[in-house]
Amino acid sequence: MKLKLWQVDAFAEKALEGNPAAIVPLDHWTDASLMQKIANENNLAETAFFVKTAPGKYDLRWFTPEAEVDLCGHATLASAYTIFRDLDPSLSRVDFETRSGTLTVERKDGRLVMSLPADPVAPFDAPAGFAKAIGDALGTTLPSEIYKGRYILAVWDSAKGVRGIEGPGDIGGVLRMHGIWGLIATSPGDDGFDFISRFFAPGKGVPEDPVTGSAHCALVPYWSKRLNKKVLQARQVSPRGGNLLCTDDGARTILAGNCALYMQGEIAV
Repeated sequence: MKLKLWQVDAFAEKALEGNPAAIVPLDHWTDASLMQKIANENNLAETAFFVKTAPGKYDLRWFTPEAEVDLCGHATLASAYTIFRDLDPSLSRVDFETRSGTLTVERKDGRLVMSLPADPVAPFDAPAGFAKAIGDALGTTLPSEIYKGRYILAVWDSAKGVRGIEGPGDIGGVLRMHGIWGLIATSPGDDGFDFISRFFAPGKGVPEDPVTGSAHCALVPYWSKRLNKKVLQARQVSPRGGNLLCTDDGARTILAGNCALYMQGEIAV
């Protein structure tokens, strides 16, 4: 069987920045084990598979190298980019049916604008030593606050703490002890950004994700309330990095950015 594949850098102004995602359109769903093997072979944070169900409407699923996940923002943006650019350029909006409900992406003012479900966090009653374990695992200072939604949200008082993270270290083991697989590290922004962040999910085969849409579903409501701003400029300060224009729309988080094509080809499986 031969399948078309695009590799797209999401939240990127040009190729080789932002977050790469593999995009594989299907005529119909194939076995989940095959999709997982393809994602593992691609070895990117996410491989997205979608099936067209009607004009402008698609069913969409996401796989890390190790597991299917419930939500992925950057691969959704990259999927829409692929549709707009190559599969159906007449469209200005696409609707994706997913495990996280209907996700929409529209072309507006030279950007792709994506609507995701918000993930408000609540204070996490962390066990003794949890903050120190996070700081030690990441090779940086201790976070000052810890919250929990879909992921752990650890907040540092200054950008230096987040930018100074050496790498994921053993953060996967720290999270696994508490039944959690993802960690967002965040702080007030610098260089003109309202906030910055990084994201780690070694338990799903993603040691550090370059730019994470789903993490911003928690970050945007948190920083919107803290800064009393509805529209925020964000930067994910991973080694690749990426910028996001974010809007807190209550139950929805709106993320806007660009994509760039890196590679297009065909796979034989």
